[in-house]
Amino acid sequence: MPNGKASGKHSSQLLFSEAIAQPKTMTAQTAPPGHRPSSADSPPLEATDRKLQEITLVGRRIEVMDLKITDLTMASSIRADIAGFRDTVTNLDQHLTTVEDQVAAIPDQEEQLRSLTAKITDLEDRRHRDNVRFFGVPKQKEGSNIKAFLNLLLTHHFGLFHSHDGIKDIRKTT
Repeated sequence: MPNGKASGKHSSQLLFSEAIAQPKTMTAQTAPPGHRPSSADSPPLEATDRKLQEITLVGRRIEVMDLKITDLTMASSIRADIAGFRDTVTNLDQHLTTVEDQVAAIPDQEEQLRSLTAKITDLEDRRHRDNVRFFGVPKQKEGSNIKAFLNLLLTHHFGLFHSHDGIKDIRKTT
């Protein structure tokens, strides 16, 4: 009976008759103990191919999920690298701003340097103005008293000093 209702027959006879009436493949669950499966008992080739395709598809899905996990791991690593690059760029930008400010100040510093150099030159020139150089005077003629020698030289030879004070020593004594 294909519909599976028992009509007074014993249940084991019903199962046997259904198995004969509808050819089914035996599985490990329906096979009697001690029964060895044969090629006639194996599922049809189409079913095996479908199962193999399903297993292959599941394997590919697992591979895709592994790739996605790998991609996510790489993406988080790339995000961390990008954050590090942002910090580096921010630091470089700050250093660049500092250098630009220093470069902008160079013309003012150059002008200040020129001004200070001119002041130093002027001070050195003024310091030298207090010195008098005599050319053509024989060496070692001054003797031990330079004041007396210069007084004699300036008054007698050049006629410059006619005062009674003569030459004053203006050298600083410290």
